[in-house]
Amino acid sequence: MGKVKILAIESSCDETAAAVVADGHEILSNIIYSQIDLHTIYGGVVPEIASRKHIEKINPVIEAALSKADCTLSDIDAVAVTFGPGLVGPLLVGVAEAKAIAFAANLPLIGVHHIQGHICANYIEHPDLEPPFMSLVVSGGHTHLVRVVDHGKYEVLGRTRDDAAGEAFDKVARAIGLGYPGGPKIEEAAKRGNPDAIPFPRAKVNDNEYDFSFSGLKSAVLNYINHAEMKNETVNRDDLAASFQKAVVDVLTEHSIMSIRQYGVRDFALAGGVASNGALRESIAKACKAEGVNFYCPSPLYCTDNAAMIGVRAYYEYINYRFADLTLNAVPSIAIDYRS
Repeated sequence: MGKVKILAIESSCDETAAAVVADGHEILSNIIYSQIDLHTIYGGVVPEIASRKHIEKINPVIEAALSKADCTLSDIDAVAVTFGPGLVGPLLVGVAEAKAIAFAANLPLIGVHHIQGHICANYIEHPDLEPPFMSLVVSGGHTHLVRVVDHGKYEVLGRTRDDAAGEAFDKVARAIGLGYPGGPKIEEAAKRGNPDAIPFPRAKVNDNEYDFSFSGLKSAVLNYINHAEMKNETVNRDDLAASFQKAVVDVLTEHSIMSIRQYGVRDFALAGGVASNGALRESIAKACKAEGVNFYCPSPLYCTDNAAMIGVRAYYEYINYRFADLTLNAVPSIAIDYRS
């Protein structure tokens, strides 16, 4: 029996991506068209512009993915696509494309949850990682602490009550004039700054110790800037970036270690776009080592939105015969622990 090859499509935000994944681990191709330059002038993603660009680029990206994998649709066993969460317009472009290909080529269709895909990105370079394990998913729109019970079975321990960590990075970067995208720019500035220069708060949520809240931290940064301006004082952007980043990293690390101790897991996986942040990776890796826990994290390429992770997640749906039909629709807000 040959390898199971899945054509995967991702278009939940501002990356148009397609990949061919074999047997859930082997990445035959992973093509990404990024719209970052297009949205930078607006200081963030404009959904209507993103949707139009997805329509323009999705066919060439899929053709490139098949070509690089040396495949045609006759070599493909299933088509997978992100159906949520994300921006509804961009999601609809990918879902419509996947449904059309599946129908025309008479292939099974698999709908994939975007955040589950981020977690499964860890399987690409770490085939030894198997559930159960704990995972921290940190991206522009999501901050989740998740217990991965099994393939397809997720238990959410904590989530953000307001701003996601990545969203806070973007807003703070904009406030101090670093621009978009905020995450990489904050990280770069933080390397030059003193992380202990400004004592920013670390929020705790009283009714769920695993939940996150970053809006207070964001407000503290804005207040610090406003007070400095009122006193005609110069704000050291590097120190501010470093102090803000440390506050975020401290909270994420604290919650992660708390979950490791309570649940006694031996493996911990970091995932999502903010997982490419060097300070966060280093902090959680160090904490895991101190707890005697194995630490996993994808390479930066697989931390940001990509279709390879969607193909990996889809493989476990495929081998369990969990397919969608042509009524599959985009769901911009859907919980990671949903039951289809």
